[in-house]
Amino acid sequence: MQWQNLTFNQLNANTLYDILKLRVDVFVVEQACAYPELDDKDRHPQTQHLIGLSPAGELLSYARILPPGLSYPEASIGRVVVSPSARGKGLAMLLMQHAIEAVLTTWPDAGIQIGAQDYLKAFYQTLGFKACSQMYLEDGIPHLDMRYQSA
Repeated sequence: MQWQNLTFNQLNANTLYDILKLRVDVFVVEQACAYPELDDKDRHPQTQHLIGLSPAGELLSYARILPPGLSYPEASIGRVVVSPSARGKGLAMLLMQHAIEAVLTTWPDAGIQIGAQDYLKAFYQTLGFKACSQMYLEDGIPHLDMRYQSA
């Protein structure tokens, strides 16, 4: 697995297309959730696009890392997605570990808050996140806010 962490301006057209296609295929089509996927946060100068590529260069996983103050007072990790063809191989755990490391390196004192799908609560807890809200519906899907608690 090859990992790249890029700003919007560092993304080439093909990589950007692959990211957006994966996000739309999973979040809009697979999860049947009509919402504004393109929210201008991708282009923020401090936003990081973390991608996991196969040895052949195929996009297998992606996460968007937002600076403090853009979605929450803390930094945030979102749009966490693994390609359907690569699921069940532990890539989500690796992706999140890389994303947490990127946040802690870039904004060591900012903290991390996420809006997690409720069914993934236990997964995020294994990474050090703790629920900080009650369950709420976002685009018809149960979510809860979680904050990272370093070990």
